[in-house]
Amino acid sequence: MFEGFESRKIETPDRGFSPAFINLKYGGEGPPLLLIHGNPLTHVSWHKVAPLLRKHFKLVCVDLRGYGDSEGPEDGGVDSINYSFRAMSQDLIDVMKELGHEQFYVAGHDRGARAAHRMALDHPKTIIKLAVIDILPSHYIWNNTSASWADTSWHWLFMMQPYDMPERMMAGVSAEYYIEKKISKPGKGLRPFSKEALAEYVRCFNWKTIRGSCEDYRACATSDLTMDTNDFVSNKKILCPTLTIWGKDSHTGKVYGDLLPIWEKYVSGKLTGGEIDCGHYVIEEKPKETAGWLLQHFNEH
Repeated sequence: MFEGFESRKIETPDRGFSPAFINLKYGGEGPPLLLIHGNPLTHVSWHKVAPLLRKHFKLVCVDLRGYGDSEGPEDGGVDSINYSFRAMSQDLIDVMKELGHEQFYVAGHDRGARAAHRMALDHPKTIIKLAVIDILPSHYIWNNTSASWADTSWHWLFMMQPYDMPERMMAGVSAEYYIEKKISKPGKGLRPFSKEALAEYVRCFNWKTIRGSCEDYRACATSDLTMDTNDFVSNKKILCPTLTIWGKDSHTGKVYGDLLPIWEKYVSGKLTGGEIDCGHYVIEEKPKETAGWLLQHFNEH
């Protein structure tokens, strides 16, 4: 995986969220494109898409703080602010600057899309274009919850519980068991995932990443929600051209249908997108279709 890519680990400065060490793969030719993974995954989730984009973009595939081989602070801070999407996005702004990129494109899936959303709001002059994959804004989710949402998004409510109950329960089962149960979806199972990727997800499921990911979900319901609510009330929206794509058979696609009208409430720039015939793990289930959407979006002038 990621043949011809350079491996780096970059320390980010303490900007009020404690420093982090961000693990990444770096390679390709063209304008810079940051690719961000979701939960409980790592940068490896982009391993099928990256080869299709590397001739068009200088790719930076990262592990978020608290995920994969990246390292974040042990203490989540008040309202888990150290694992908020603001903290995560600031890490990646600093990483991209260290690599020489003052402006860039960004695409994220799942939690990575939420970090990318926050990045576009906090750093509008830095993000040229944005792509979010199979999510709705966290603010919308928390204000429009339902029984059907909770049924498949149980981990949001579980992982946000106070330290260290969810951590101990997650660590109480094998990594193989948890990863399989978490990423298996009805009708899909583990088919979308290569053996190499699965092995990496299992390897990276440990106390450090369990703690980091739980802090992520705690922040989403506290400090992140406060930021998101303030932005929504003040009518602060994404300014850059934005692409949203989603899986037709994902929970988001099944429950909410067409996501564009919802995203219109959060984006003032040009908004495009559509569904792909797959489930939640779009970038591993349909890499060619994903790459096609991204190429069209980021290459459009």
